[in-house]
Amino acid sequence: MADHLAARIASGELALNDLLPAEAKLAREYGVSLGTARRATALLRERGLVATLRSKGTFVVSPSAPAR
Repeated sequence: MADHLAARIASGELALNDLLPAEAKLAREYGVSLGTARRATALLRERGLVATLRSKGTFVVSPSAPAR
């Protein structure tokens, strides 16, 4: 799920400053548990692709993953 979302960010489907759907909605869309959706967004944060702002949501902050 995290890799798919990262690919959507890299392709521009999810652009800089776009708001990601809520984790509960992502879980329903991908057919996974809420815990899995939370882990996926946490991984995207670790990769520097998204940032979560309290009471605002999770936003795309980088168009691609930084070099590893």
